Amino acid sequence: MLLPLCRTLLASSLLLCLSAYAAPAGNLPLMPWPQQVDVTSPAGKLVLNDALQIQVKGDALIPEVNRWRERLAQQTGWYLLPQNSETVSGKATITLNIQKKVNAQPMPDSDESYQLDVTAYGATLTANTRFGAMRGMETLLQLVQNDGENTFIPLVSIHDQPRFAWRGVLLDSARHFLPVTDIKRQLDGMAAAKLNVLHWHLSDDQGWRFESQKYPKLQELASDGQFYTVAQMKEVVAYATERGIRVVPEIDMPGHASAIAVAYPELLSAPGPYKMERSWGVHEPTLDPTNEKVYAFADAIVGELTQIFPDAYLHIGGDEVDATQWKTSPPIQAFMKEKGIADIHALQAYFNTRLQTILHKHQRKMVGWDEIFHPDLPHDIVIQSWQGPDSLGASAQKGYQGILSTGFYLDQPHSAAYHYRNEILPQPPGVDQNVAEGEKAQSWSFKMPRLKGKPVDGSFTLIEGKDGWRGFIDFTGKTRRAVRDIVWHNDGGVSFAVDTWMGDTRPVLSLKDGKTDGYFIIGNARYPVTGSKLSAVPDGLPPVVPDAEGMKNILGGEAALWQENITSQILDLKLWPRGFVVAERLWSAQDVKDTGNMYQRLAKIDAWSVVSVGLQQHVETARLMTRLANSTDIASLLSFSTALEPAQYYTRQHIKFQAGHYTQSEPLNRLADALPAESNAVRKFAAQMNTLVQDPKNAQAAQSVREHLESWQRSAEQVKPVLAHNYVLKPLQPVAEQLGDLSSLGLAWLEKLQKGETLTAQERQLAQAKLDDAAKVQDELVIAVVYPLEQLLAGLKATQ
Repeated sequence: MLLPLCRTLLASSLLLCLSAYAAPAGNLPLMPWPQQVDVTSPAGKLVLNDALQIQVKGDALIPEVNRWRERLAQQTGWYLLPQNSETVSGKATITLNIQKKVNAQPMPDSDESYQLDVTAYGATLTANTRFGAMRGMETLLQLVQNDGENTFIPLVSIHDQPRFAWRGVLLDSARHFLPVTDIKRQLDGMAAAKLNVLHWHLSDDQGWRFESQKYPKLQELASDGQFYTVAQMKEVVAYATERGIRVVPEIDMPGHASAIAVAYPELLSAPGPYKMERSWGVHEPTLDPTNEKVYAFADAIVGELTQIFPDAYLHIGGDEVDATQWKTSPPIQAFMKEKGIADIHALQAYFNTRLQTILHKHQRKMVGWDEIFHPDLPHDIVIQSWQGPDSLGASAQKGYQGILSTGFYLDQPHSAAYHYRNEILPQPPGVDQNVAEGEKAQSWSFKMPRLKGKPVDGSFTLIEGKDGWRGFIDFTGKTRRAVRDIVWHNDGGVSFAVDTWMGDTRPVLSLKDGKTDGYFIIGNARYPVTGSKLSAVPDGLPPVVPDAEGMKNILGGEAALWQENITSQILDLKLWPRGFVVAERLWSAQDVKDTGNMYQRLAKIDAWSVVSVGLQQHVETARLMTRLANSTDIASLLSFSTALEPAQYYTRQHIKFQAGHYTQSEPLNRLADALPAESNAVRKFAAQMNTLVQDPKNAQAAQSVREHLESWQRSAEQVKPVLAHNYVLKPLQPVAEQLGDLSSLGLAWLEKLQKGETLTAQERQLAQAKLDDAAKVQDELVIAVVYPLEQLLAGLKATQ
């Protein structure tokens, strides 16, 4: 049976969320955590009132000061007395000293450092530039607290600067159009999180969103009427600039060109005809790299972009080029032969080299995805990696600058902890791979079919040494990774955990008679696995880790929000608050990585971002649930939903693909669309369960577990009428039945655990069958309560 494996695996995983609050991060409500924080007087306070004043010396930040005052009013509920010029020239509550006046346009090397000193008499923020002052003010605003007596700022001294210069968010306006108002709100959130690059994806197969003066048929024929005018794009740039954020536009070339094909088919590698692409995925239309008209087109578009976007960088995409049209075109094949172009990759490099010349003409540097890397390109390009740290490390070692997005795909519903563990700089394996004398090793192959695409396969090796078990995993075509939390069961089964490009990956396997079966839990979704024992430890690919000079080429990273499954109605819900977690990884010191501490601070920042910044993650959930419930009385639906999570990894996309619904017209109106990536209630429930299983006499943990289960038991019954009266919710009726049954079982198991009672083998088998059935993905959802309940079941003693 796999039940005990689930229990021990989950217990070890939960410890990641329960570990002590380790230095250097503390408990102040700050995120990202600054480089150095000293609490100068633990009991001291700078008490604020409605007469507080903000004084700025060294630069003019009048719009910014007005915004900061408005946000302070939101945080305190006060009507702030007007800024008094006499007071400002004298004594101010908050004083900003900016050492040097610089251009308001943020640059890749803008100085964002600051020092914040708060005494009982006032707060002084010192920064070299306006950009450091902006970042420091976000820290100060996060520190404003309301207690039982007054509104105050704790007495602190903070020295801070970012770890990485490039800290971005990709917004995909091509797949689902985003109104300017919604983009501006995300810029407010980015500024609050100290993120400084908006990567604006403006074209793809499903739409062209950039108003071109020279090629007007792009917006006329390939945008469905949804595009940004020149004035609107300049408005976004100005709004971002006021918040110290650069805007890097992306026009995808030479692939992802279906929208271009609709408007100007003569630029494509095959004659067409073409129509608007409504399906997601990789498609054939590709620009013709042998056609001089293509380069005239690129020159004109780049020229137009540079008149709108002042940043030094321009993103050309370059990813996922379907080479079918290139391979089947006689003229293109003849061109390759004539020019001595060896293969398709070299042909794309030829195209990018020509494109690079155009960018240089317009004083712009190229950014592109992994696929643009080629030794023929000059070293001033930036490579954005979706393929992972090995790709990033290889190009960095060869002198190319890069940024990481793998592990920061926020369009996928991953836990905040998974993103938080995602280190930007490539790391060595972190495990001794050699089998020393006296140690025992065993290796097993595995194969995991997916709902879309090729199966994931490879092998894992576990080594028993004098200090316990260690191990590593080799996915085919990828480099070796250390595994953690290895736990063995009495019957020889095993479980462990590893972070992969798919997400938090937790194999739960039975190993018997030379065969393995079981499943991988990818996030919260189970994928069946089979395999067999290997006769020897296989060779593995070592991670690509640049030397010290190569590491300097890694500029930072970007959270990616691809929008196949996201519209403007749920934009904030998908980006926040996890965007703060990515921001901390990019800003804070590398050793700020305690997961339990992160979750504690994230809860406070989540609330602060709603009140002070105006983000709408919770508003969007309430609005969608109000529609689903056909009523403003959504209490039962909200309570019911806290036991659930969207199926994680790409599970939802792959389910839609199998059903033939992986298209632009697929409605995003399910309960899964209204939910955050992970349930905080389940995470807290699991933490208390971990404590309880370790110590069944812990009354506090037992009470918390009981209250959660009773709440879910009630909501499972109360939500039934709601589910019955909306066709979108009807598929969840069995889920409510299962949640009610599981809650009742959990309460019975809790009583047995506390009394030290046992379960027979048959009772355990039947219980596990119920949990396994409830663990299945239903209407793109997972009953996340299943996993801590497995831990409770496994904690019960067996009948002798």
